[in-house]
Amino acid sequence: MRRSNTQKLGEIVREYLEQMMIDRKLKEYSIIRSWEELMGRLVAERTSNIYIKNKILFIELKSSVLRNELMMMRQSIMDKINEKAGEKIIEKIVVR
Repeated sequence: MRRSNTQKLGEIVREYLEQMMIDRKLKEYSIIRSWEELMGRLVAERTSNIYIKNKILFIELKSSVLRNELMMMRQSIMDKINEKAGEKIIEKIVVR
C-alpha cells in the first residue's frame, strides 16, 4: 500500500543537508576539488594552497606574475565559482 505523503529520497537527503548546514560545506569542498577544471592546469600547478573560510576564498600561489594576474581577475573568478556552485558561495578573494 502506497502512502500519500511519500517523498523522493534525494529530496529528503537535500533537506537534511540544508537543515544540518552541511550542504554549504559540500559545495565549498566541491569548488576546491574542481579548481583545476575552473582555472586550468597551469594555474592549478602553481597554486600551493586553496581554502574557503567565511565566504572568503584564499589562494596561495608560487608565482608572483600569476598572483598579479589573478588579482586583476578576482571578480571573474568569483563569478565563475558562484555560477558553478549555483549560489553565492564566495564574496571575496584573497590572493597571497
